Amino acid sequence: MNQDSFRRLVSGERCSLGAVLLRFLLGIASQVYSIVITGRNFLYSNGLLKIHHADAAVISVGNITTGGTGKTPLVIRLCKQIMSNSQCAILTRGYKATKNLKLRTQNYENEPAILAESCPGIQVVVNPDRVAGAAEAVSTFGAKVLIMDDGFQHRRLARDLDIVTIDATVPFGYGKLLPAGLLREPVAALKRADAAVITRSDQSTEAELTQLEDKLQQINPEMVIARSIHAPVCVKSIGNGEIALEELKSKKIFAFCGIGNPDAFFKTVKELGTKLIGSKIYNDHYHYTDDCLADIYEQAKHIKADLILTTQKDWFSSPLSAKTNANDGVFFAYLAIELKFVSGEDKITQLIEDALAGKI
Repeated sequence: MNQDSFRRLVSGERCSLGAVLLRFLLGIASQVYSIVITGRNFLYSNGLLKIHHADAAVISVGNITTGGTGKTPLVIRLCKQIMSNSQCAILTRGYKATKNLKLRTQNYENEPAILAESCPGIQVVVNPDRVAGAAEAVSTFGAKVLIMDDGFQHRRLARDLDIVTIDATVPFGYGKLLPAGLLREPVAALKRADAAVITRSDQSTEAELTQLEDKLQQINPEMVIARSIHAPVCVKSIGNGEIALEELKSKKIFAFCGIGNPDAFFKTVKELGTKLIGSKIYNDHYHYTDDCLADIYEQAKHIKADLILTTQKDWFSSPLSAKTNANDGVFFAYLAIELKFVSGEDKITQLIEDALAGKI
């Protein structure tokens, strides 16, 4: 079962007898998972599992659901804010990446490559062991501030600030823990968070956002809440050529992606005024091959698309990022986006300043 089919299953969209039975079985597995994750959190919260402290300020950016909630754009946004004041490093587990810190972007894939390109001058430390990665960042690079990407569940490393991203389009993973839903932890885990940044807030109504904020405040009254959007900046093609967003209007687009929330990407593409005439969804962290891209190209050419558009993450997951010449005719490009706060930015900034006070 691919990721898109799984989402439609756990969301309840599929309602056949087989789907109902499968959701029942997933519910049983979810209860087992709940026992494991609750027990693990109990051990950390009561000091029965050791929490290690780094010789630097640690800011964690994470979430409580699987899939793309906007952690990477937020990490980039925070790094650009902090790096002017202090030596900063990013800690990431580096899904499908091999570690090479001297050759900064070489051998990186997905998020680590995006982080390395988007934050020049900031070291990206790839290590699934966050404690070891933190020690390396401090001893090797002299980092004074560590931004831990996808760090909410990595409790072995102590942090001075815990920020979670909540996707406004599917905030609580259909209300169920993995594998019956998308929750990595019960929503009560948000009591540990200092702040929540609601992402893609422009893709929900004001009533839905208010209801979500009320729910978050009920879980954790002390939590700071901010709203943000994934704002498209431009379209970039092979060779770093740029296309202004205005030029996309009325163009026929074939879009593909392998991210946690593909519907949000396709919605953004449509909102740019394009004509989305074809699309293809792959699993999150999909590893594209030349043959795969050739198939995409032929599909787009067959339906007479003007442009093949993907996400920055998918761009770095494919051979496209290493090519120097575009195909004749329809060509590949990716939509560059950045996280922009629409409310609560001042509160997040104050939290960061408080966390760094006395540390740097």
